[in-house]
Amino acid sequence: MSTLVQCRRARGLWAVLLIVLSGFNAPAALAAPNDVRLISLAPGHFHAALVQKQMLPHVQPTVAIYAPLGFDLTEHIKRVIGFNTRPQSPTSWSLDVHARPDFLKQLRTEPRGSVVVISGRNAGKIDLIEAAVDTGMHVLVDKPWIIESADFERLAKVLDKAKISGQLAYDIMTERFEPTNALQRELVNTADVFGKIEPGTPDEPGVYIENVHHFMKTVAGRPNIRPAWFFDSRQQGEGMADTGTHLVDLVQWTLAPQTSLNSKRDVEVLSAQRWPTQVSLPQFAAVTAQEPVWPDFLNQDVRGGKLNVLANTQVTYKLRGSVVKMASMWQWQARPGAGDWHFAVYRGTRARIELRQGSKQKHLPELYVIPNTRAERPAVQKALLQKVAALAGAFPGISVQDEQGVFRVMVPAALRLGHEAHFSEVTRTFLGFLRAPASLPAWESDNMLTKYWVTTQATQLSQKAPPLASFKSRAPL
Repeated sequence: MSTLVQCRRARGLWAVLLIVLSGFNAPAALAAPNDVRLISLAPGHFHAALVQKQMLPHVQPTVAIYAPLGFDLTEHIKRVIGFNTRPQSPTSWSLDVHARPDFLKQLRTEPRGSVVVISGRNAGKIDLIEAAVDTGMHVLVDKPWIIESADFERLAKVLDKAKISGQLAYDIMTERFEPTNALQRELVNTADVFGKIEPGTPDEPGVYIENVHHFMKTVAGRPNIRPAWFFDSRQQGEGMADTGTHLVDLVQWTLAPQTSLNSKRDVEVLSAQRWPTQVSLPQFAAVTAQEPVWPDFLNQDVRGGKLNVLANTQVTYKLRGSVVKMASMWQWQARPGAGDWHFAVYRGTRARIELRQGSKQKHLPELYVIPNTRAERPAVQKALLQKVAALAGAFPGISVQDEQGVFRVMVPAALRLGHEAHFSEVTRTFLGFLRAPASLPAWESDNMLTKYWVTTQATQLSQKAPPLASFKSRAPL
């Protein structure tokens, strides 16, 4: 059975979405030997659609989807239709959809692509990754790959299997493509500006990070409807297991660039605590677009009429001897004019490199270099100006502004593409590795394992510790 859905573009052209429900139609022939056909496997998070926000080089316009028929699938299709029908730069994707309960079995027996994209329910995501690798396909997977420490060894085996068979297994780490994060990394690794990372203590760590996401937000120009399971930490993962993956990745990427890390040798997780975010029933009904009633699987988390979502974790650990402290958190909704925000401090022997995103920064991430002493200022400023000049080719238009002895790295608007655009950037990078597999650094796989060791160990420790009574932010908001 086939269903043809047509959506009119603003210009009057027809965008066509072909949905094949039976799964028996033959896939389109490859237009060229290096063409890539994507498979979206059980898409349940809006990140799955963001991979397709733009048309991609060397990627066929027809994307196969294997998934059970339900809310997650229909929301994904709506998002892709939205990209195809937007007035500005519409895409031209077609979707070859195989919607059936045994979708994973069908993937194993009738794979219709070469690259599997996975972004959805986090519990059991390792099953999908393993199935894709077993069928000989490359995988591009949204974080997190695992949310429990019990799955760590299984992840290691899947990565080994992919490596032995020459398949690429790549984690979608979009935050590396945020220019202020990339510039912070550059400056931390410039000794004349930063010095060396301070070892720090749990009270005054060498690295300190706070990161906040919001349940209610707008994505691709419309309110982001979330599935009910998103509010179940057993399915979505707790704070550090989920969004904390990005934070741990940034620290490793910044402090140990192009270096393979080992979880047993280079990491010591010291402590972790968690605490809930409360969501009212009207809020839950609004963000899930469903009737105002708690699903049965969430009733155990309802206290005093509010859902307690275990979405927040604070962890303290050591990476190669330096203390790192971070908090990954979720709130209901951002303040007017604001959005998700990030605060990150790296303390060096010469200066601090701080990323702030408060009201003074108009809620945009901004980068500051703060010399440790007045005597250090001239030398730090000189080295900073030299480094910024050297980076002008990679980051055109950046400059330095002296704000009473604190040096602000000015990032032009043209470089600020935004979170949604970073998914296309990650995918293009991955496609580059597909064309030249030897260019994928060996440290990526090693550091992915180290990253998930930290996030899952932090989750496990926080589950055994008393809940954090209150969190006191250090971020200048």
